[in-house]
Amino acid sequence: MLNKAQLRKKYFTKRKKKYFEISANFFNPFLKYIKLNFKKKKINLAIYYPSNYEVNVIHFFSHELSKKFNISLPVIEQKNKMHFSLWKNHNVLKINKYGMLEPEKLSGQIKPNIILVPMLAYDKYKNRLGYGGGFYDRFLKYYLNSHNDVLTIGIAFSFQKHHKLPITDKDVKMNLILTEKGLIK
Repeated sequence: MLNKAQLRKKYFTKRKKKYFEISANFFNPFLKYIKLNFKKKKINLAIYYPSNYEVNVIHFFSHELSKKFNISLPVIEQKNKMHFSLWKNHNVLKINKYGMLEPEKLSGQIKPNIILVPMLAYDKYKNRLGYGGGFYDRFLKYYLNSHNDVLTIGIAFSFQKHHKLPITDKDVKMNLILTEKGLIK
């Protein structure tokens, strides 16, 4: 059985080789699920700005229903903590100390009720393999303690599925996984 470091290398390489561009239709199963399960007019949706061959969630903005969401991006704070700040497509971004893009002008912290989470791999139990920094797992562990109605959706390509990921008590399981093949509940 491969350890997490070996799996990260394997799936990063695999994603780089097999990456393909998605369209706004990628989000149709997600939007259908939201219509059925979220009756609020405005939803605070936390996304990520894609890098390293991640699924390009920015295509969500070309979907007509994206206007119904308050969109936020992660911002890394001191002591490696993370929060989400409101962002509109085409607003200026800056490169943080980890080389990731985040909003240049912070608009205060947003409390997301749906979080799209990037991943290197996932399994049938909806476990997620991240990059190893623990930013999302730390944020989610803390945030989900006081906000139990938050929906976490791992975003990946279907070829990123692994049979069973090694997990620890620091790992946070996703509620759903969204791939080009649909929503895994």
